[in-house]
Amino acid sequence: MRLPSLCSFSTMTLDIAAGAPAKVSKARSGGGLGRYIIWRALLIVPTVFILVTMVFVLMRTIGDPITASVGDRLPPEQLAERIHAAGYDRPVLVQYLEYLGQVFTGNFGTTISDNRPVLEVLTTFGAATLELAFFTLIVAFVVGIPLGMLAAYYRDRGPDAALRVFAIFTYATPVFFSGLLLKLIFGIWLGWLPVSGRASIATELKIQLLPNPSGFYLIDAFRLGSPEAVGDVLVHAILPALTLGLMTAGIFLRLVRTNMIGTLGQEFVDSGRSRGVSEFRLVTKHAYRPALIPIITVIGLQIALLLGGAVLTESTFEWKGLGFQLAYYLSARDFVAVQGIVALLAVIVALSNFIVDVLAALIDPRVRY
Repeated sequence: MRLPSLCSFSTMTLDIAAGAPAKVSKARSGGGLGRYIIWRALLIVPTVFILVTMVFVLMRTIGDPITASVGDRLPPEQLAERIHAAGYDRPVLVQYLEYLGQVFTGNFGTTISDNRPVLEVLTTFGAATLELAFFTLIVAFVVGIPLGMLAAYYRDRGPDAALRVFAIFTYATPVFFSGLLLKLIFGIWLGWLPVSGRASIATELKIQLLPNPSGFYLIDAFRLGSPEAVGDVLVHAILPALTLGLMTAGIFLRLVRTNMIGTLGQEFVDSGRSRGVSEFRLVTKHAYRPALIPIITVIGLQIALLLGGAVLTESTFEWKGLGFQLAYYLSARDFVAVQGIVALLAVIVALSNFIVDVLAALIDPRVRY
């Protein structure tokens, strides 16, 4: 994907702020958007197909799922009977074609360890992972973007050096280590924050009694009409969201800093300085807007990073989402469940990248061509 020109976008931004009419070609602004969206939507199908195929092949390299999960606990006769009943003694190509047909109809099979439909596992625990990703992105934006602007403002000075070290430290620190460290400091030593779960037992019971709970605890807490329940859910989300959010914030910090420094050297910024616009206003009102464009294109990649980090984060904080369940099924060697969860995560990543590409095309029409 070709990134937009920071200079041209920034010049238009400053002209709009100064009251000058923006000259945007009507044909160029909307001509190829529909075609671009359709083309990107069509690319989702082969992307998901390739990802699902890779998951299937990797799972089958270890043998059939029943032998891997319960092969050491069943006599050979019962094991062979279960393998035959599940169809795992058929040719791999036949199994693959049947699996594709099931996936595209929403049937991901049945777990071996607890005999639950995989689709039920996905719908039950998927909301928790998405809610954690939402909280994580809020932390990343709130921390990463302002600190990136601050680092650009103090370029090559003490605050800039400190913030760059902070960005490297947060990104390089393993998620499980930072999670345990935050639990130790804020949960055990200081006793300020809860260290496990999505809410207290009392709040969870109230949410479960709601008619048709959504699975998103924050939404369900608002449905309860209880400020205490809302606060309880938010407090429980702080440490998991910080663990993943600080890692992503380090990436955003470096991106914003680098792009703002490049923008501050453009002609339109020099023109603003010559007209007496203060440096602070140039940074906070004009230069940061084009610097945010690469952030949008990177969000799609960060979704994959967040979902990967969710496995360790949810296990560390007993946040019962897809990552927590994936760790459980991996330990149980239930590769039918693992296959279904990974396939769903692949679909989420593909859809996230599609949404990000559409947003980038809306912001800068040149992306469409």
